[in-house]
Amino acid sequence: MPHPPCPNGDMPMRNLFARRTDRDRRTEDQEQIENAVQKTREGSFGRISSLFRQPVITDETWDELEELLVQADVGPSTAMRLVERARQDVERLELKTPVEAETAVRRQMVEVLGDRAVEPLETMARGTILLVVGVNGSGKTTSVAKLARYLDRRGRTVLLAAADTFRAAAIDQLRIWSERVQAPLVAHQPDADPGAVVFDAVKAAQARSLDFVIVDTAGRLHTKFNLMEELQKIRRVAVKAGSDAAIVSLLVLDATTGQNAILQAKAFLSSVEVDGIILAKLDGTAKGGVAFSVYDELKVPIWYIGTGEKVDDFAPFDHLEFVNALFE
Repeated sequence: MPHPPCPNGDMPMRNLFARRTDRDRRTEDQEQIENAVQKTREGSFGRISSLFRQPVITDETWDELEELLVQADVGPSTAMRLVERARQDVERLELKTPVEAETAVRRQMVEVLGDRAVEPLETMARGTILLVVGVNGSGKTTSVAKLARYLDRRGRTVLLAAADTFRAAAIDQLRIWSERVQAPLVAHQPDADPGAVVFDAVKAAQARSLDFVIVDTAGRLHTKFNLMEELQKIRRVAVKAGSDAAIVSLLVLDATTGQNAILQAKAFLSSVEVDGIILAKLDGTAKGGVAFSVYDELKVPIWYIGTGEKVDDFAPFDHLEFVNALFE
């Protein structure tokens, strides 16, 4: 829609500092996803694309497809199911051309990624508490900062809580990130009670009427206490402090570790409630196919992906955009 003319007849100067529109954000998110999977696209998935440029689809084509999916870290069981379902679609719908077969494969890839009806965090009610869990080295603390930046750019206010008190370096790292993303931080001394940090952070956010508390939790303990028990305790404290606040648990997985990330996730899921996955460091691996295993084996949806080293390299996970980016 054109701008109304100014009183003097001139067109108004564009506001260079205006917030990005939804369309701008969608385009930026698409570009981030495409960049994040570049190594994967140039590796096994590049060879998958070439399979469907052959004149005809044969039994050997499907066998090779399954092998390439496994090489891309899709995981043997997931790869087998995906290929079988795509092959059944081709036969059931009597598809004839390689292009039609590729479309069937893409459709099954989108389906394997699970439920797309994930409520965006930026639409959640004020006072939401985000518990970010994961092993040390997975990109957990960096993901906390990226998530804070992501929400800030969408007009939501954030407070960070340094509940990984068992590592002084973790507190220092989050303090640096809080300054970079300009988000207030609640932190205690090293070895302090993580529950006390969470309680104080939630109360501080309530006093300031902030939208989100993002809690960085421990990924490993150097004491006799059990990590999963500690995380359960933090959640109980959050429930008590937050009263009726929504509590969302996000598990950070390192995409570069491939199937080991799935094993780590299973260890957490056996003891800790998890609502969604942040798949970090996706740009750093040529085996981004691990994303397909995440939902197929864990039944927990991917909410966000880490797309680079910068604080803005973070995007919501879009099933269709992800699959298309692997092939283009």
